[in-house]
Amino acid sequence: MEELLDSAIEILHRKGIGTPDCTIILGSGLGMFTKVIKNPVIVPYSDIPGFPSTSVAGHDGALYFGDISNRKVLAWSGRFHYYEGHPFDRTILPVRFANALGCNALLVTNAAGGINYRFRVGDLMLIDDIISLPVKISLHDQRFHQRYANDDLVGDVTRLAASAGISVTRGCYLYAKGPTYETKAEIRSFRIMGADAVGMSTAAELYEAIRLEMSCLGISLITNLATGVSKEKLDHSEIAEAASLREKDLIELISRLIADEDSPLYKPEYRFR
Repeated sequence: MEELLDSAIEILHRKGIGTPDCTIILGSGLGMFTKVIKNPVIVPYSDIPGFPSTSVAGHDGALYFGDISNRKVLAWSGRFHYYEGHPFDRTILPVRFANALGCNALLVTNAAGGINYRFRVGDLMLIDDIISLPVKISLHDQRFHQRYANDDLVGDVTRLAASAGISVTRGCYLYAKGPTYETKAEIRSFRIMGADAVGMSTAAELYEAIRLEMSCLGISLITNLATGVSKEKLDHSEIAEAASLREKDLIELISRLIADEDSPLYKPEYRFR
């Protein structure tokens, strides 16, 4: 891994990738954020040593480096999922690369199914806690002295969103391996466990950011109501439609989190140590 990082970082530097202030991993259907990045340097994943191609709809498989106001941002348009056959050490590659480039702030977005009965399609949920079912999603055995997430960070982001007139909620994200959607019985059990939304990504990336002592935040776009919450049959094509409902708000929120001088993402006290 270290040899892979060293050779890939050298190539990225040659292509014009510098040190980002913030890194963002864009989930399914959320690649429209790349359109607001100014002066972008675009690197297809196929040009990065050790990077596989993405195979899920809504992931274009490219790295974007450019400007959001006076900040440098590194955006990964497409992620690798365990259910696609990628081991967890590959799913966290964007986090490892960002950290190796000198970045200390990470935003992770995803499309998720709503478990909480109060949720509606199009809700933006700030992840304030994580449940991962009994599966080892990290190769590291070290103990974490802090859990995800920092309640003060999530509170600050909630207030920042409110000041911009953006409606957000907060809740607990449950990671499920996939690739199939969950059954009604599973969703009932997840609700009893305290989960508000369920998805097939994100947890490994956030845990790796914690291990690397970065500040990090996950944002879930509720693109469907989970089995048993809705009587409709679940379909991956719903994601693009749901994303379009909140496209403007999500881009505005992410842009403010990256660009604002007082953004909570850059506060030293919110870095995991």
